[in-house]
Amino acid sequence: MFSYDDYRKMLEAIKETGLACSYREALTRDSWIIMRHDVEFSVERAWELSKVERSMDFTSYFFFQWTNNSYNILSRRNMDMVKDMHERGERIGLHFALNGLTDIETIRKQIIKEAGILSEMFGFKVDAFSIHRPSPDVLRANLHFDSLINAYQDDFFTFTENAKPDSVLPVKYLSDANHIGRYGYPDRETLNSHKKIQILIHPFSWTRKGYDNYDNYRSLVREKYSVMIDSIDSECKDFGEFRDHFDSEVTLL
Repeated sequence: MFSYDDYRKMLEAIKETGLACSYREALTRDSWIIMRHDVEFSVERAWELSKVERSMDFTSYFFFQWTNNSYNILSRRNMDMVKDMHERGERIGLHFALNGLTDIETIRKQIIKEAGILSEMFGFKVDAFSIHRPSPDVLRANLHFDSLINAYQDDFFTFTENAKPDSVLPVKYLSDANHIGRYGYPDRETLNSHKKIQILIHPFSWTRKGYDNYDNYRSLVREKYSVMIDSIDSECKDFGEFRDHFDSEVTLL
């Protein structure tokens, strides 16, 4: 399920419906399908998945975190990839991490602040966001903004305390969280059975080969390890004599 070939088949099924659109376009439509990506651990994998979309003449949303322990969204390397995605038509947004915040007004102000920072740094308008692991209280608050689209506002997401895969809701929400098809899978039958659908795909779960959950994490750690080696080697002249040793350790992961 998690190979690029599988993803292409998913995109084919979505394109056949003719319903794929942006959040703002969805506000004026009776039926729609929105694809979004929350980027958790790897800008590289998001960039690679965006190239798969390009090969299918498809664009979607990619939401990046401002505060993330696994990547620095403002590093030159990462910014170059994000800007490349934007230039190819991908919509770039903020993936907002609550980081312990619970006060709704404080959360509102922080979202506006972080979206503004990303807009300034990237040089284009960031006008949409998703919330990383939103709490029930935040979903219940149904945050609306004049200039920002919230992927979880009630126009695009139906909040209910005990949603199940077979729950009949105004908006069908599909997600690959935990490396499974949560609440169903976006196959042709599902896509044609609902008027409004939002699909959440996490790029770190998808690769050319398509791994099971364990092997996917293993390959992800290997990739991040290699990025760290390259980063140290480019900054520290005395690292060269040790590089072969660390490169050999990558094969053990």
